[in-house]
Amino acid sequence: MNGMAWREQQRSAHEQPAIFYSLALGAVGPILVVTVPPIRKRYFGYKPAERIPQSYPLPSRPRQATEGYEDGWELKA
Repeated sequence: MNGMAWREQQRSAHEQPAIFYSLALGAVGPILVVTVPPIRKRYFGYKPAERIPQSYPLPSRPRQATEGYEDGWELKA
């Protein structure tokens, strides 16, 4: 980086900090996507969670037909 670009960055950091820091964080994001997962595994022992089931396991028995309400409650008119 030449001196002029550095001065422009310093000036924009002072005059428009929200824009400057949003661009800085946006530039660092893709780098963190590549570097953080190996660091988490190596130094912190991170293990990914088990995958959630995609369907409900069906029981291995014949299905019983229901009659009325399943809880035994009856409608009395």
